Amino acid sequence: MLIIGIDPGISGSICFLKDGKIIDVIEMPTMAEGKKNKRQVNGSQIYNEFLKKLNEFKNQEIRVIIEQVSAMPGQGVTSMFNFGQSFGILKGICSAMRLPMYFVRPTKWKKYFNLINSEKDASRTKAIEIFPYFSSQLAKKKDSNKADAILIASFYYETYKNED
Repeated sequence: MLIIGIDPGISGSICFLKDGKIIDVIEMPTMAEGKKNKRQVNGSQIYNEFLKKLNEFKNQEIRVIIEQVSAMPGQGVTSMFNFGQSFGILKGICSAMRLPMYFVRPTKWKKYFNLINSEKDASRTKAIEIFPYFSSQLAKKKDSNKADAILIASFYYETYKNED
């Protein structure tokens, strides 16, 4: 089974996990928009990345796991709108490609990995513990978004495996 774990948002990431092993992790494709060159999610590039992986893993069962995000206190209206727009783009792409989507709340996957009330960087440490062969790709502090995508995919893989 190919699991696509997604930490949505401009600075998010996408993880491709095959049978519990990391195949690839990419930063969320973005592009500049408007006069101020604000960043927005590049839906075309996400589509291309998904298509490339689907062609590579033909006849595989596929699951897309997207972190279920919602408004957070203290975030500005504009940033929340942009965050919601990114989430909507991801849902639209998956719907158009007929990919089954599952949504997981941050508290659910973080509780599974004992990351509730921990620093943002703790997910990077946890991902390195579970996937030591991928540690060079998680060397920088900014790689915590990649770690989140990895853990979201891994959470689904672990909990789905236990249901069989």
